Formats: sequence, structure tokens, C-alpha cells
Amino acid sequence: MDWTRPRVVSRDGSVVQSVDVPALVEIASRAWCTIELTADVGDAILDSTPILRIRGGVGPLPEEPLRRAIELGSERTFEQDPKYAIRLLVDIAIKALSPAINDPTTAVQTLVQIEDLLLRLGRRRLEIGVFCDSDNRPRVFVAFPSWEDFLRLGLDEIRFYGANSMQVMRCMKATISELISVLPEERHQALRYWQHRLESTIDRSFGDKLERLDASTEDRQGLGVSRLSKGNS
Repeated sequence: MDWTRPRVVSRDGSVVQSVDVPALVEIASRAWCTIELTADVGDAILDSTPILRIRGGVGPLPEEPLRRAIELGSERTFEQDPKYAIRLLVDIAIKALSPAINDPTTAVQTLVQIEDLLLRLGRRRLEIGVFCDSDNRPRVFVAFPSWEDFLRLGLDEIRFYGANSMQVMRCMKATISELISVLPEERHQALRYWQHRLESTIDRSFGDKLERLDASTEDRQGLGVSRLSKGNS
């Protein structure tokens, strides 16, 4: 896009904590312009980092209302940043999987919490990057993470660092299957992709056929009661 108006930039280093989208829509509607947020919620804003860009309009916009619509702070928060909650959980899991700690049980417990967040997110409408005014004219553009983004954040590093842990692989298999079983069809394609990624990881990590079979068994506790055992009981 050919954004022709100057960018509003930050004055101090901080983090985007939340965005008042209705306020930005109102500003853009009154000025007959469109606003694009160039810094996402959770982004670190350094001195003179662009925050938003403006296109069109009937005249210059005062910066103060624009700045009030974007809350900055010293650290990320959970208010409009679900990525942050997942990021913290992933950090706990991969720290637990480090050779110095070697605590796959903690990683499995963390996966349960990540699954809960992914279930909540998977039931929501995530394709929400364009906001319109009362006349249905696009006024504000904000980048939001997609379902695929959330899955990559929640699964990829744990899959990588837990590749040699039978406990983690079994739990991840159960997690993905559970998400497929309860989430709407539109979420399944991305989940099938991660199912295949996990199967490839198991094939690569476990050379012994029996170990590979054990690692491929769905078990939410890692090494608790497998789904196969439940089905045969």
C-alpha cells in the first residue's frame, strides 16, 4: 500500500500492551482516512520506532489522541496478547527439557495448559485484522496472529527440544488428537500438519521399532494410561 501520510513514532522505548481499536476507528472515520498499526501488541517499541501509518484523510491528525489509543508499558501483558501466555508456558517446558534439568514431567504438565489455551483460541474467530466504521468502510488495519501462528508458537519448540522424550511425544500426540476431536473443521488442516510433523519427529528420533511404537501412542500423561489401553478396557 502507498501510505502517503507521516508515521506516528514512539518517543521512548517500551512495549505495546493494548490497542483501543474503537477509538482508532472513530478517529479514522472522522478524518476520512485509514490507519494501519505497524507495531503489534507485544512488540518492543524502541526510540523512534513507527507505531502506525495513516493514509488519505482531509488534513493532519493530532498525534495525542492517536497516542492515547495505544497503551505502552514496560513489559508485555495478557490483556490483548494471548501469545505472551503461550510463550511463557513454552519457555517453562523447554527449560524443563534442557539437559541440565531433564524434567519431562513438567513439560507434559505445561502441554496440558497450552492445550487449554489452544482450545479456547480455536473456538474463537481469529481472522479479525480489518475494522470498519458504522458505514462498513475499512478504517483500521491491525495484524493479529493466525491459528497457524498460535500452533507454531505452542508446539514447535517443545516438539524440537522434546524429540527424544517418549513422555513428551506421547503427550503431544494426545494433545493434537484432542484438539482435532473437539475443534471445528476449519481448524483441522493446520492440526493435521502438526500431526505429520510430530510423526516425522518420532520416526527420526526413535530408531528401534518398539520404541517408535511406544512414542507414537497417545497418552495425555506422557506415561500414564494410553488411549489404546482405554479402548481395550
